[in-house]
Amino acid sequence: MRNIVPFTIIAAAVAGCTVGPPPMAAPLDMKQQTRLTQLLGGKVAGPPMSCLPNWRTHNMTAIDDSTLIFEASPGRVFLQKPQNPCNLVSIGSYALVTRSTTGQLCRGDIAQVVDTLSGTNVGSCVMGDFIPYVRPGA
Repeated sequence: MRNIVPFTIIAAAVAGCTVGPPPMAAPLDMKQQTRLTQLLGGKVAGPPMSCLPNWRTHNMTAIDDSTLIFEASPGRVFLQKPQNPCNLVSIGSYALVTRSTTGQLCRGDIAQVVDTLSGTNVGSCVMGDFIPYVRPGA
């Protein structure tokens, strides 16, 4: 009986450490879908990029907490689907703050969600690939 108890405890501890799949993002509502269509409309997706130069990250639109658009020019935008939601970044006075020593924002980088009124860090998210969308001929 003594050998079974430690095994049961170890098995329970290991099972508690397993990680399931990330939560699915909620579907976009009509307003969010319309905004995304406006930003991506008429553009064609290119191959994913692992990094985006910082100078291209200044004009960001948060469609929702799991869909970010970085606008490089009117004919070129980058779709970012973080590996986990950037909770609250799409509402109110919250902003995405990144730090880089390489001059780029890359897949795997951690971005902080900050309340701009109080300066409080309210969360974080991990960047995924950047998908370029380009207007043909641009």
